[in-house]
Amino acid sequence: MHYLLLGFAPGLYWLWYFYKWDELEPEPKKLVFISYFLGILSAALVIFINVPFKLNYFVGAVITAPILEELAKFLMVWAYLYRNKNFSEPMDGIVYAAAVALGFASIENGLYLFRINQQAQSMLSNVILIRAIFSVPAHVLFSSVWGYALGRYKFDKKKNRFIVLYGLLLAMLLHGLFNFLCLIQIFSSFGLLILTAVMWMLINKKIRRAEKDSPYAPRSFLGWKKKRKIKEKK
Repeated sequence: MHYLLLGFAPGLYWLWYFYKWDELEPEPKKLVFISYFLGILSAALVIFINVPFKLNYFVGAVITAPILEELAKFLMVWAYLYRNKNFSEPMDGIVYAAAVALGFASIENGLYLFRINQQAQSMLSNVILIRAIFSVPAHVLFSSVWGYALGRYKFDKKKNRFIVLYGLLLAMLLHGLFNFLCLIQIFSSFGLLILTAVMWMLINKKIRRAEKDSPYAPRSFLGWKKKRKIKEKK
């Protein structure tokens, strides 16, 4: 049981890490934790949907899992957070997507460690380290793609739904590619490092764009200036 709880530690750390990035107008901590638990609920939903089916492991990991998991996380944000009054700037799409993704990743990580402890205990320490560094934050990187798209869509006057569809499909593609690299043996480690680095750069770029487009961003005659921290939303 303690391995299941240990699986939550990286998720909670990354939740704190990504929350600190929302500097212009931080979201209410209570709502962020609610989002985290919605992510756990989305994982339960995916497990429930998968129960009746026995898919090929490769197909399940590379195709089915990325589609179902990103859809489940997206639906939680869309249904419970998108219309919340605190969702008031583009960056909030990334924040809530990240919180939901980390809730999902935490329960997935805990279950994975529990299974590894039962089947190959000698590998447990290595698996804990690798998943904490790569797999858990990877869920945030996938979901932040559609989270940014959702935040942009909400404050886009033209309401171009293709923005959200594109973000969701790109997140699924990145998720599938990540899982594929985890499964193959040849050059997989090198490929994971490159993919993870590219995703970090992509999300950093989207965060800067979201902050720049925020109505709370300090502005001057010359345009957007450096960030400033304001009081947390209640």
